[in-house]
Amino acid sequence: MHADDVDHNTSGNTDFQAVLDARLSRRSVLRGGVGTAATAVLGGWSLVACGGGGDDATAAPAPVTALSFGAVAKNIADKVTVPVGYTATAIYALGDPLTAATAAYKNDGTDTDYSNRAGDHHDGMEYFGLSADGTARDASGSERGLLAMNHEATSNSDVRSYYLHANGALNPRPKSEADKEIAVHGLSVVEVRKTAGAWAYVQNSAWNRRVTPLTPVMLSSPAAGNALMKTKYSTAGLSTRGTINNCGTGYTPWGTFLTGEENWAGYFTRPATDNAARADKSVVSLNRYGRAQGAASRHGWETAGTEDEYKRWNIGKLGLSTDGSDDYRNELNGFGYIVEMDAYDKTAAVKKRTGLGRFAHESAAFGKRSAGKPLAVYMGDDSRGEYIYKFVSTATWLDADANPANRLATGDKYLDSGKLYVAKFDAAGTGTWIELSIANPLIAGYATYAFADQADMLVNARLAADAVGATKMDRPEWCAVHPGTRAPARSTTR
Repeated sequence: MHADDVDHNTSGNTDFQAVLDARLSRRSVLRGGVGTAATAVLGGWSLVACGGGGDDATAAPAPVTALSFGAVAKNIADKVTVPVGYTATAIYALGDPLTAATAAYKNDGTDTDYSNRAGDHHDGMEYFGLSADGTARDASGSERGLLAMNHEATSNSDVRSYYLHANGALNPRPKSEADKEIAVHGLSVVEVRKTAGAWAYVQNSAWNRRVTPLTPVMLSSPAAGNALMKTKYSTAGLSTRGTINNCGTGYTPWGTFLTGEENWAGYFTRPATDNAARADKSVVSLNRYGRAQGAASRHGWETAGTEDEYKRWNIGKLGLSTDGSDDYRNELNGFGYIVEMDAYDKTAAVKKRTGLGRFAHESAAFGKRSAGKPLAVYMGDDSRGEYIYKFVSTATWLDADANPANRLATGDKYLDSGKLYVAKFDAAGTGTWIELSIANPLIAGYATYAFADQADMLVNARLAADAVGATKMDRPEWCAVHPGTRAPARSTTR
């Protein structure tokens, strides 16, 4: 079984399948046909706020117009085959250089400088329009723009050697191999243009950049500076390095890029004796997030050298401090967030929005924007047996914030202060958004894990959701809202 498919939720919370079974008998599903069953699963539940929340009004979906494509014959050609009348062209591929100084990609395992090349495993992406002269933002869309893209992962050792390493993937890991693999993770911003009807990326654009697992990243409130965030790299707990295993994306109402850190835990290792070394509640958190003691890392980067850039992947309690400021025992707490980046501004800090909770984030979908009302953000935890969440901002929407002078400061305004909710469904076809708050007696008195404060609860959002009896789901992925009404739709699941 793939590590991301392992169920680390040992709570006794009800699984959605049990809720569904209670609502629909097998006989009624068969009698109603597949359409009835699909409606029951995807469109039959409505969620109401508990203690307030964003715009949760449901609305009938607009009529669907069927798309018509011609048939494509089965084939084993090493290319994307599309119907007659359509074309498919790769415009930004693994290894493509982003600067004039970076050599063309040879794809024979000898290439280097991946911090200035396209990363691996392209995933979620968003488009940010530019004016025709390339000097300003064009929110209306254009034939020139910036493509912000996730590089979720790299292939396992039996495949990655073909693309990245001339001599295969070795263990212990040579620095030259680990450096390549680390750098192919993260994000890209690359300029793309449409010329003579064809799109292509611009190799030497001043807009181009990479964010890798070594790029300095700020931790936002409320968890910034909390004891759980202190590491040897950031003894004050205010920052970390990079982002990893980025999957789904989002586009904020003020024009920034959101990316979710998905199944990141597997990149870290813990010594086999780490539970005894810690002897505290952090063991509960680590187990809940999939890092039991003795767990091996996905790529073995911690074996590549003694420098911090490699040792950070070993999250054992190896130092003597009481707060983790002399080792990387807390490094895992710096991952698992929605990350915000201003694609238009290289000088703006990349920020992890801790107020939206820590889990295996996929996308982030905003609900309807109404002047004077808070914003709602819908999210799924893409791991087996996990939950669906909603964040509701404290700040109420101002239309002027759709085009602000400082986009990241606007992100601070709407994403650093608010309430986080988790979904609980019932057999009646309804459900409740339950606020995750340290003031909730179920959370404050949770016997499995003693939350110290609200920041602790957000860092350990899964445990808080366990405490309030949220409904377990089957790897909820991209959340969505109705494109017209912006009412919340249902998260897809694997």
